[in-house]
Amino acid sequence: MFSCVENVREADKNVAEVKDAVIKSQKYIGVEPTTPEATEIYEPVPLKVTSNNGVPSDALVLFNGNGFDEWLNAADSTAVRWHSNADGSMTVNDKTGNIQTKRNFGDMQLHIEWKSPSEIKNEGQARANSGVFIQQRYEIQILDNNDNPTYTNGQVGAVYKQSVPLAMASSPTGEWNAYDIIFRAPKFENEELIEPAFVTVLHNGVLIQNHFEIDGTIKYIGWPKYEAHGKAPIVLQDHADNSRVSYRNIWLREL
Repeated sequence: MFSCVENVREADKNVAEVKDAVIKSQKYIGVEPTTPEATEIYEPVPLKVTSNNGVPSDALVLFNGNGFDEWLNAADSTAVRWHSNADGSMTVNDKTGNIQTKRNFGDMQLHIEWKSPSEIKNEGQARANSGVFIQQRYEIQILDNNDNPTYTNGQVGAVYKQSVPLAMASSPTGEWNAYDIIFRAPKFENEELIEPAFVTVLHNGVLIQNHFEIDGTIKYIGWPKYEAHGKAPIVLQDHADNSRVSYRNIWLREL
């Protein structure tokens, strides 16, 4: 057992170690506080956010089955030609084109639910392939990978061709999945990148992308590269291979 003297020496050692620790933030410079009150703050007061059936009170609802008011055809800004379903979902209408939000977004928390069709057709990248493109450029892959292997940086939950997901958390084929995406937009100054984009993704509540540093715009062929841009729409992909992916309950919080 330690004697009282040894306990005092151990405490002195711990204090010395704390004094030698590195202060990483410029917020903490000058004379160090000596009272707890000196490090307590009371403003700003966080916004109170409540939940209504899982949707935060400060969220923008982008789709809940009540039409395509927040969306347009990505190619020519005409009306959406995807299927609107009686159950409050929408389904990709093959070869009618991607759809995108009418509004532009930067940093965001995005919730989106999707499912593959129950009837299995095709394999590999041709089975229920779609994608969520954040700011038109950075894709979180949607694919039915149940008993359907493919290249892992292109499987469900991948940051397409950049980051393999940490886990494969898909629901059974034909059942609903949920993505919760936290995105921090890249920053540019005089057309130069000064801070890259980062993304965190939960798939059915499972962390699959952990603050991944995005390497640039998604490329099917070639290397990802950054191009200067501002806020931009969210795009949902028509992969043009009879993917028949459905979406519902899409909402977003601007951060």
